[in-house]
Amino acid sequence: MTTESSFVQPAVPKFDRYYDHWAMLMENFLRSKEYWGLVEDGIPAAAEDMTDAQKKNIDDQRLKDLKANNFLFQALDRSVLETILKKETAKDIWDSMKLKYQGNTRVKRAQLETVNGFFARTLTITNKLKANGEDKGDVGVVEKILRSITPKFNFVVCSMEESKDTSTITIDELQSSLLVHEQRMSSPVADEQALKITHGEQSGGRDRGFGRGGRGRGRGRFDKATVECYNCHKLGHFQ
Repeated sequence: MTTESSFVQPAVPKFDRYYDHWAMLMENFLRSKEYWGLVEDGIPAAAEDMTDAQKKNIDDQRLKDLKANNFLFQALDRSVLETILKKETAKDIWDSMKLKYQGNTRVKRAQLETVNGFFARTLTITNKLKANGEDKGDVGVVEKILRSITPKFNFVVCSMEESKDTSTITIDELQSSLLVHEQRMSSPVADEQALKITHGEQSGGRDRGFGRGGRGRGRGRFDKATVECYNCHKLGHFQ
């Protein structure tokens, strides 16, 4: 005979690299445990002039946050956890996962293992160094990745260095951006678009071929509306 005490608790949804589906299941799971508010808003900030009741409430919130944290640890395998540098609160983990794996719509469609694998190895080493007292910090890790990335990403690195201060780029933002560009390069039309950009846009938006004489003349005007900006990922221009 089935009783309330024999009710089977739902299992923690495991992250299977399909972020949107996992996030929906995990949010529902955490809501059922009454922990979702902490994931969305974080632990309330403490103040010096708080009453005893307010202090107790924050202590209770911290305990609930530890429990929510534990569920997220159960949902993620070691290879993913080792890429998350900040794990103090459930909100930290959730925000990092969202930025890494949701990101651009192209990233949603295909999580590319080469960039993810590179970041996993780099951040695993970084975390081990940190555990041994050598903390490189986010800026140091970003600079190391930018120096070590394969030559096919050189144009991306140059674009980032020219358009923004690399000391303000977070590790999660860098990983998401490189995933987007890797997806672009794996597209069948990526090489064709790159050639059009090089020989079209750099010559003033007209297809001038390989010189004034025009060995490529007659291929038509290049349509900027089909180009996605390397910096802001919007169509109609590029940087």
